[in-house]
Amino acid sequence: MNNYHITVYEMWNKFVQSNPEIKSNDFKSWYFCDTEKCANDLADLVLRGIKRATASLNYWYKSGKEIIPKAGELNVITNWDGIAQCITITRSVTVLKFKDVSSEMASTEGEGDKSLDYWRKAHIHFFTNELIKEKLEFDEEMEIVFEEFEMIYK
Repeated sequence: MNNYHITVYEMWNKFVQSNPEIKSNDFKSWYFCDTEKCANDLADLVLRGIKRATASLNYWYKSGKEIIPKAGELNVITNWDGIAQCITITRSVTVLKFKDVSSEMASTEGEGDKSLDYWRKAHIHFFTNELIKEKLEFDEEMEIVFEEFEMIYK
């Protein structure tokens, strides 16, 4: 059993009680970003129905450090402190090169002014910082995993 904050289990149990068709306790719990402000701000965007997608480097999945998301997976999104905010379901997962992200995809992420330009700048900064720890350099040819989701419970 994972060591999630008690609110994660409380939210999950309420969700299962109100959705008897859910027969599994198979879910992941996580937060966005690598800073408190960012994690909390993005969780708020999900709660408000603005953020409906996220992007991560495929490097983490190929290296075995993370398991690639799949359509149909359930996620308890938390704030930085691990406190449950809502539950999402993954609707689709697309692997593509960073440089091939479209304006529509950037808008679906719901961050900043929702423009592709904002998305690119923010994600280049974030991915560059992530890769420093691995002694790697970001390149726009790198693959990302673009996950679209829907908030289904709060």
